[in-house]
Amino acid sequence: MASEPGKTAHGVRYEPDEKPSWPLATGLALQYSVLAIGGVVITVAIVLRSAESSAGYLAWGAFGALLVSGVATIVQVWRVGRLGSGYVLMMGTSGAFIAVSVAALQQGGPGLLATLIIVSSLFQFLLAGRLSILRRILTPTVAGTVIMLIAVNVMPFLFDFMDNVPEGSGPLAASVTVLATLVVTLAVMLKFTGPVRLWGPLVGIVAGCIAASFFGLLDAGPVREAMWVGVPLAGWPGLGLDFGPAFWAILPAYTFVTLVGAIETIGDAVGIQKVSWRERRATDYRAVQGAVAADGFGNLLSGLFATVPNTTYSSSVSVVEITGIASRRVGVCIGLIFCVLAFLPKVTQLLLIIPDPVIGAYAMVIIAVLFMLGARIVLQDGMDYRKATVVGFSFWVGVGFQSGQIATDALPTFLQQLLDNGMTSGGLTALVLTAFMELTGPRRMRMQTELEVASLPKIHRFLEDFAERRGLGSGTANRLAHAAEETLLLLIGEAEGDETTGQRRLRLTARIESGGTEMEFMAAGSEGNIEDHLAVVGTHAVDATEEHEFSLRLLRHLATSVQHHKYEDIDVVTVQVDSVA
Repeated sequence: MASEPGKTAHGVRYEPDEKPSWPLATGLALQYSVLAIGGVVITVAIVLRSAESSAGYLAWGAFGALLVSGVATIVQVWRVGRLGSGYVLMMGTSGAFIAVSVAALQQGGPGLLATLIIVSSLFQFLLAGRLSILRRILTPTVAGTVIMLIAVNVMPFLFDFMDNVPEGSGPLAASVTVLATLVVTLAVMLKFTGPVRLWGPLVGIVAGCIAASFFGLLDAGPVREAMWVGVPLAGWPGLGLDFGPAFWAILPAYTFVTLVGAIETIGDAVGIQKVSWRERRATDYRAVQGAVAADGFGNLLSGLFATVPNTTYSSSVSVVEITGIASRRVGVCIGLIFCVLAFLPKVTQLLLIIPDPVIGAYAMVIIAVLFMLGARIVLQDGMDYRKATVVGFSFWVGVGFQSGQIATDALPTFLQQLLDNGMTSGGLTALVLTAFMELTGPRRMRMQTELEVASLPKIHRFLEDFAERRGLGSGTANRLAHAAEETLLLLIGEAEGDETTGQRRLRLTARIESGGTEMEFMAAGSEGNIEDHLAVVGTHAVDATEEHEFSLRLLRHLATSVQHHKYEDIDVVTVQVDSVA
């Protein structure tokens, strides 16, 4: 039941609002940055080198990616207006855009790439603002499946990383380095608690680097050759808006990959809330909207810098769960470190000489934790045979395309590139199946009225009519009416103090769902969350004169589940009521 009492799921040492000391925050931020900076720069290198871009443009692209990642991370963590989630979600270059970005550079150069990224960022802003409308399609089932498929998408590269050593290295070089990293990382994570556990990831990386040094896997040459401070302005390609035929040919693929990236961000924003608090809280979808908007902001900056698009790094969720550090102060420090590193090529190179086997071994642990988090998100609203079918089928479709077992040779090149990414193909499958369930599900009955007590008679008549048409009986009709009454009173109570409450509109829908009735209340936004209140009711004595808590107790008794999703301008409360025999 969604309204079960909250509980401490794991050891969170610093919640988002809490502030560790600046030395500790900086040290933790450095640890996070070490894990992310390689992906930020290497993804840019893969795209630009695949498109045979110049060395100057490559230097500019890496600089721009680091600077954009830093600024976007600060906005994502700190939450500026409606931009940002308010949680520690690192921003960095997105591997999902590799294929379409290479195609854009090959067909139109940096100008076309910049145009596509800027347009896609506008799509993300639109998506963030209309997320409540798409809530039945972009569900936790879809988001969790996409996160699980990230592991499928990334793991093959990690396995390659773990075996990637220079020619002539000893036969045990890769194996010993990987083993040293894994043993130390897992030992610290599984054995220790408290402050020691916080430094576990960094200790594992250091142990791996020490082992690698015995086999000559550390190459300090790039560090010696790099400048201490510099900005590669000579590589900036300039900003040109290209709306030619190539733009319209690639735009559909770029838009869909942007949608997949947004779904990943939605999953990350839901996941980070699950691991950032000591006590369970209902998911705040205003933070999810802010995360998608910040994703769009990062992409807008990436387009202006003509570098690879930005997105949230799902490893952020795993790292927060492993370390127990969710403080915004740490997130801001991560962003500042990225910004500083953009101007320090020598320091950046120092981080990039970490051998591939070390990065692959530790990232394997991170991705394994991330996979299980995706499974938890899938299960958060319960599991029935339909959701199980969507998740299971979509997951294995993604695995089939990613592994090449599902052939795409007969398809156009653009579709091959799109579907060969398991996250894209599996995510699209989950979207299509979820949309099919929604379109072919039981028909909803709808009504609109004012958000006020005087609307109760109208709501009661609507539910009586619904029960009669669906053959539910008078007992179920009465139960629905009582549950709707308490929900209405709670929504009004949450909005107390707002002088416009009487003019707010309420939309109520009802349909048969999973052996019972699902009622959905949509009203203008308020500050409280009914789901959070239900999580704690019953843990202390309640004065019978407290009408708000009396309504909570009644609703808890009448409903099998209550979910309260808060968006920027609207509250959506879904109440599930079992039929009375």
